[in-house]
Amino acid sequence: MSTELPRVETYDYSLFGEVETKPLSRIRQVISRRLSASWMTVPHVAQFDEVDLTALEALRQRLVPEAQAAGFKLTLLPFVVKACACALKAFPEFNASLDASGDNLVLKKYCHIAFAAETPIGLLAPVVRDVDKKDLFETANAINTLAQKAKAGRLALSDAEGACFTVSNLGALGGTGFIPLINAPELGILGVAHASRKVVDVNGEFVSRLTLPLSLVYDHRVIDGGVGARFLALVREQLTAPDTMCAR
Repeated sequence: MSTELPRVETYDYSLFGEVETKPLSRIRQVISRRLSASWMTVPHVAQFDEVDLTALEALRQRLVPEAQAAGFKLTLLPFVVKACACALKAFPEFNASLDASGDNLVLKKYCHIAFAAETPIGLLAPVVRDVDKKDLFETANAINTLAQKAKAGRLALSDAEGACFTVSNLGALGGTGFIPLINAPELGILGVAHASRKVVDVNGEFVSRLTLPLSLVYDHRVIDGGVGARFLALVREQLTAPDTMCAR
């Protein structure tokens, strides 16, 4: 099967009114080619879940003053990244890539997790290295440092290389869910939507809980639905009871 991208038929849109042709930036052109190739060559599967964040948010609020004293913000993202690191260790087929032949799986003994970040030149994915060896605060500090570099347009190429898995967090912008595209040659990506309060039944009583929609997308050539479901369930368990991921 060909992996060549289909040619787009040229069309004269000016037949219908005034137009302006604006070239894509170089980074946008690269993103366009890579995501098009990923969509054409990788069989994407998406699974969805919802996490009760009530306990995690209470813990985060307790830790905020300590984080501020250390000089960085403590958001939801470091908790999600740490939860993904736990799941990557438990399910090594997610922490892997196919080789060029497509017949061999390269299992990675390191745990580097990227997160999507808007920058002046477009969307990039800075990489937090060795997340499994970092505690929550070290992870949060690394994310803050990389996010600031991205916002200032100072990310080096090495800051966005070598990821095993990506987290795409659109929660601050709202929305109840989305399906992110895999950043090949990675085999999976987690989408994080907007947390909101819902009334749910807990032991026969209706209570208000903070809930977070998650979407896990993975490469079906390597990962079956059962493994994907268990991976996402472990992420949910880590976020529901977050104390285990905190070393302080």
